[in-house]
Amino acid sequence: MRHYTREEANASLPTLRPLLQRLRDARDLLTDAEAHTVLSDAAPQNGGGEAGTQVGESFLEVRRLLTSLSKAGILVRDIERGLIDFPTVIDGREAFYCWQLSDDAVDFWHGPETGFDGRKPLD
Repeated sequence: MRHYTREEANASLPTLRPLLQRLRDARDLLTDAEAHTVLSDAAPQNGGGEAGTQVGESFLEVRRLLTSLSKAGILVRDIERGLIDFPTVIDGREAFYCWQLSDDAVDFWHGPETGFDGRKPLD
């Protein structure tokens, strides 16, 4: 497992912000009730046409983005909030730098057993 320094995690944020927004947008298309209704109604005739394409492409985009983040060692915790964890070591123990889209920088951490509710400020 890759371990991030705080500097590395912060340096990745300019790349991660738009990527997480794209992930959220693609996920929203997958959960769009109207697209699913159109797809269901059209499926017997032609496989869903444009709605089917939208759902299929959105699924592939979500999978591609999640795979990309996973390969970088970044854990996606909540797509809606853009909440991610960067594995790290703090005081010789496994921990996570905790960041979400509404944060300006990586300023919090938590242990593996506590999650978001147990996050603590770094400074």
